[in-house]
Amino acid sequence: MASPPNIRHEKDCRGTSRNAWQAIGKGMRGICPACGAGRMFRAYLKVNDICLHCGEELYHHRADDAPPYLTILVVGHIVGSLMLLTETYWPDAPIWLHAMIWPTLALILSLWFLPILKGGLIAYQWALRMHGFDGRQASPDQNPASPPQSAGP
Repeated sequence: MASPPNIRHEKDCRGTSRNAWQAIGKGMRGICPACGAGRMFRAYLKVNDICLHCGEELYHHRADDAPPYLTILVVGHIVGSLMLLTETYWPDAPIWLHAMIWPTLALILSLWFLPILKGGLIAYQWALRMHGFDGRQASPDQNPASPPQSAGP
């Protein structure tokens, strides 16, 4: 039985290594996982089609519902833990205070974590050569990601 591939150091046909942990760190900072210099996002959650610094194609990503799911998971644990701590150490806190603090904190944390987790997920897909990041052209029956669209006038 063959051993599973090392997901942290996959090599491509040119012999270059892609370290998943380094790529995730770059992606979570919103920079290109390939060069570490170009910006991954052109807007809040809009991914650049290509890296403007090194030309790496980023439109292959398939983040879909994973970043919101991970954001809900992380924010829910943070806010839920803080709510339990508040109830434990300040059981007589007024209800209006709870009604103001927890939804506001959940909203702020969600908006902060969402691009961070999306960048990390896209960089992870890049490191594992998923969904077209391997440099090969997908066959027509594999439903490839749409190619970049040119900007209108």
